[in-house]
Amino acid sequence: MQKLSKEFYARDPVLVARELLGKFLVRNHGGVERIGRIVEVEAYLGPHDLAAHASKGLTPRTRALFGPPGHAYIYLIYGMYHCLNAVTGNGSGILLRAIEPIKNIDSRTQGPGLLCRALDIDKRLYGHDLASPELYIGELADTPPPSIVKRPRIGVDYAKHWARRNLRFYIRGNAYISKP
Repeated sequence: MQKLSKEFYARDPVLVARELLGKFLVRNHGGVERIGRIVEVEAYLGPHDLAAHASKGLTPRTRALFGPPGHAYIYLIYGMYHCLNAVTGNGSGILLRAIEPIKNIDSRTQGPGLLCRALDIDKRLYGHDLASPELYIGELADTPPPSIVKRPRIGVDYAKHWARRNLRFYIRGNAYISKP
């Protein structure tokens, strides 16, 4: 499996979000390799996007979002669920919402918190390089692009007109998406 390059991430977040679909999230931890195919994502476009954490500016929490592309931005929601984002630069990132279990994943992965729990991803990996042996996103050669559905993001009603933007993408017909 070929790891994605830093150049892959350093592009328009909407393009990166769409192209992450069908790629593989790989977590090597405790001597076990876990692999899931990315089937659902949401794009967050940076400081001007009222649904993005970056809209609050550079803070200790958002530091990784303003760092180099190809790193992990991880945060805690509801005091119990971690969420993983792939940083695309300038405060923008892609939330990984759901994966299809491929190898050594026995629990649910339909939702960003469940995805992180299934792969033992938490704040210890905040700012982590997404091309490392421990956590990376990779692709297989000659994989045809999936059929993509676009919808509004989930849980961002507070973000005014940004809540209605079609910035959530998922693979059409996949049983592992979090919500149709």
